[in-house]
Amino acid sequence: MTATFPDLHMPPRLLAPGGTPTDLRTHEDRYGPVPQAAADDILRLVAESGLTGRGGAAFPVHRKLLSVAAAGHRTGRTPVVIANGAEGEPASRKDRTLLRLSPHLVLDGIQLAAAATGAGEAHLALEEGAPDLESALTHRRDPVPVKVVRLPGRFLSGQSSALARYVGGGAALPAYHNPPIRERGVHRAPTLVQNVETLAHLALIARYGPDWFRTAGAQAQPGSALCTIHMPGHEPHVVEAPFGTPLHRLMPLHGTSAVLLGGYHGTWLPTPEAASRTLDATTMGAGVLMGLPTDRCGLKETAGILRYLASQSAGQCGPCLNGLPRISAAFTTLAEPGPQGSTRTDVARWSGLVEGRGACHHPDGTVRLVRSALTTFAPELDAHARGFCTEDH
Repeated sequence: MTATFPDLHMPPRLLAPGGTPTDLRTHEDRYGPVPQAAADDILRLVAESGLTGRGGAAFPVHRKLLSVAAAGHRTGRTPVVIANGAEGEPASRKDRTLLRLSPHLVLDGIQLAAAATGAGEAHLALEEGAPDLESALTHRRDPVPVKVVRLPGRFLSGQSSALARYVGGGAALPAYHNPPIRERGVHRAPTLVQNVETLAHLALIARYGPDWFRTAGAQAQPGSALCTIHMPGHEPHVVEAPFGTPLHRLMPLHGTSAVLLGGYHGTWLPTPEAASRTLDATTMGAGVLMGLPTDRCGLKETAGILRYLASQSAGQCGPCLNGLPRISAAFTTLAEPGPQGSTRTDVARWSGLVEGRGACHHPDGTVRLVRSALTTFAPELDAHARGFCTEDH
């Protein structure tokens, strides 16, 4: 796996040149020490930059910071910051690559987020990898100590309420949260959960300013983003690209019939449609681009993903406990050539029944994948109903 920047006439921003991990001395030689700034100044810079979260939701970062800070003032409870490096998405490699190559950018961002929100406690949550992070922390003298928290290796461990629950001593399971964790999270304190890539961008904005940040990307979606690229016959690799970059410049599309955009909670696109799309914060999800070879059956690939997603549910609510296993089983039937009966209609109907009813967005993300597969692979569904499959010819 390599970390690269496409040939887009821009130097990399987040990832260390040459793919060599950066120690603290090299980091400070390159960027200087982490800027010391008042909360209002950090919030202003982030607002002017237009930075949005890189964890999949693309929510404006300044609004998230401001809401946590305001909740701290209102409740009198000192906020908590959690840097989310869990990366439970099986197809993603971007966060672990960032933490391996540029850990101090992330750690700088944690300190700036703590300053912006008034936090007195900070955690860096990981599932695996990044063994040198504890060592990196020992060389720093940060005002807010950062504790590395190792999470269970599950798809939902990185969900924000599951993170807050686990850091607070509970199970790493999502929870119905009213009020939300930005108002009452770890130890009942306002809690900021922010993806590690987002925090690394914050560290650069604090140094170079919002105008610099906006020199990359599009007017409505400034900046760059890390993406994990899966191409047939190649190892996955991570690239950094500005928003607005055509997808066909990030990965060659020849030899593919479809592209999975966003990861396991993403959407399938036919290759001709993917060729007309650009990197977009609202659709990139976990930053995954996965090409489906022309000799592979998209229905079988989707069925495998759905079996995994059903097995990874928290099992705390009806949509996950009953709906996802039933949808997965039915889709497995669709993935095998032969009579389908009412199965295709059933899958579409059950998808509507589980949507918006879960304790978290796991059912919604799963349904998004299902619906895109039913549309993108409709010709394959018809072929299966006649007893034929792409992989058999």
